[in-house]
Amino acid sequence: MDAGETAPVGRREQPSRDRSDRSLDGDPDADDPAGERSMSAGDIEDIYATYADRIDRFEAVDRLVTGRFRRRQFGDATGRVLDVACGTGTNFRYLPADVDLVGIDISPEMLESAAATLDGLEVGGTLRRMDAQALEFPDDSFDTVVSALSTCTFPDPVAALREMERVCRPGGEIRLVEHGRSDVGPLARFQEWRADAHYERMGCRWTQEPLALVDEAGLTVESAATAFLGVITTVTARPSAPGSVGEGADHR
Repeated sequence: MDAGETAPVGRREQPSRDRSDRSLDGDPDADDPAGERSMSAGDIEDIYATYADRIDRFEAVDRLVTGRFRRRQFGDATGRVLDVACGTGTNFRYLPADVDLVGIDISPEMLESAAATLDGLEVGGTLRRMDAQALEFPDDSFDTVVSALSTCTFPDPVAALREMERVCRPGGEIRLVEHGRSDVGPLARFQEWRADAHYERMGCRWTQEPLALVDEAGLTVESAATAFLGVITTVTARPSAPGSVGEGADHR
């Protein structure tokens, strides 16, 4: 199947902070918020075909680390909600039961796990296979767009963020929980040391700068914060006014 192809997977229906000073001396990716590492969408799909079961088994650990951030960001989402790169459906349990959920992911294996997750919850929704960098939805299709721990894997994260903006209606919100380079020196240096090996194994750029990516995409940042030794970044943003994409946002 082509990376941009979509297919229904399952349906269950029921009634701030400035981080510009965080680059490390000698870091070759310091001026690139995503870093230079980039696989194709097909490469990422292959990796997650291998790791889907493992990620599903470790979801409890993931919830322990990121659950409070997901709950804070997604717990009061409203209306028609798009979960971009929904993976195994970890975000679903944090969404209100009355939202109209659409989850997309490029990995069929991830979507199979997400369908099982959705079936055990009160949230009703639809899952589709789709490339986050080329969303097959009309403009202004969703009231809220959510995504967690995803920009690190997109070959072009800025393109994916701009797609999130495109499909979010004016006045809607884009809510992110992301991870990146720590602001604690020893941990940041360890991340840099292991960055290439980690990317080759998991397709994950764990030294990216999430907030810088959001700025580059031109979203209007409403609020942003870092936690967990600077590794976790949460962002709430709104679609920018027409013509302002790429201009960035002042969140300082």
